[in-house]
Amino acid sequence: MKIRYMLLHAYGMGGTIRTVLNQANAMAAAGHDVEVISTVRRRDEPQFEIDSRVRVTALADQRGGVRPDSVGRRAWRMMRGRIVPVGEFKADWFTERVERAVIDYVSSLTDGILVTTRPALNLISARRTPESVVRVAQDHMNLDTYPETVRSDIARYYGRLDAVVTLTASDREDYRKLLPGTRVEWVPNAVATVGRAPTRQENPLVVAAGRLVGQKGFDLLIPAFKQVVARNPEWNLRIFGTGPKKADLAKLIAEHGLAGNVTLMGRSDRLDQELAKASIYVLSSRFEGLPMVMIESMAHALPIVAFDCPTGPGDVLTHDHDGLLVPARDVDALAAGVNRLIADRELRVRMGAAAAATALEYSPQKVMPLWERMFADLAAAR
Repeated sequence: MKIRYMLLHAYGMGGTIRTVLNQANAMAAAGHDVEVISTVRRRDEPQFEIDSRVRVTALADQRGGVRPDSVGRRAWRMMRGRIVPVGEFKADWFTERVERAVIDYVSSLTDGILVTTRPALNLISARRTPESVVRVAQDHMNLDTYPETVRSDIARYYGRLDAVVTLTASDREDYRKLLPGTRVEWVPNAVATVGRAPTRQENPLVVAAGRLVGQKGFDLLIPAFKQVVARNPEWNLRIFGTGPKKADLAKLIAEHGLAGNVTLMGRSDRLDQELAKASIYVLSSRFEGLPMVMIESMAHALPIVAFDCPTGPGDVLTHDHDGLLVPARDVDALAAGVNRLIADRELRVRMGAAAAATALEYSPQKVMPLWERMFADLAAAR
């Protein structure tokens, strides 16, 4: 099969980029003709490994800088001259030049499968990709996260697509209610689980990871960990990741007097080894799609404490079995969950073993055949 994956920025960092490139690599390894289309290019080299059999094409090379729309042009486009709706999380990336490049590209296709990976690209594909192409839209977040401007366009145009794919079963049901008659499937992201060293539960260490942005809720985790340190002063928290909230989080750590217990670790190329050193993984997100690093942590037999935020943690974890789910944004409950695991090593070991078993359900061996069967079915129907 000829499969094209379209990303906003295949040369960047982030969970969506990593998981889509993993899909592309796996499909190429299975013998398919695979191409990755990067809407923009702002770096010389990709940040994640791309199989040599996967072709990579960039539509708008922005390594020399971004050419924004003029003020007048931007105002006109906001009213009537654009497909990407205001409120799409990366709408600012879709200048007139970028949006036109995507429209021209998808309009030129005649065959194969086109997989688009965010609302902006999904909407352009729905409205401009010829029907001779199998059009598959992935949602790497969840429907309720999007503002009304985006949801209304999803309701209006996604029905033109051949399939919409969600990361969780709960999000699939939300899409089916919104898009009756449209094929909506649930296929989780694959997580490599083989060869991950299990934690030995020896270090008084809690780990969290993700982009340093408001979505990840590290501003809630830090005050929660102040309560943890009050009862367990020998325990430490390491937060891995980079992002625009770094200075704010560093200030929050200082304000809570946690400089000796909480560390912003930045990006790590050895995160799997860092996870194996830890004893607990915490997810403090305000909302999620499918929390990949959490599942990777589970593959290291780490017990989880997670906010039961919209989609993601509750779709993966079973409370009191492979982790603890606490009310979303409840700082006190998050602290209590961490303290409960710290106080009971046997509980950590038991939950960690169950977490490792759960993580196996997200292995490439389980997930990739789902994609292949769906693509083959859609292509045969075409």
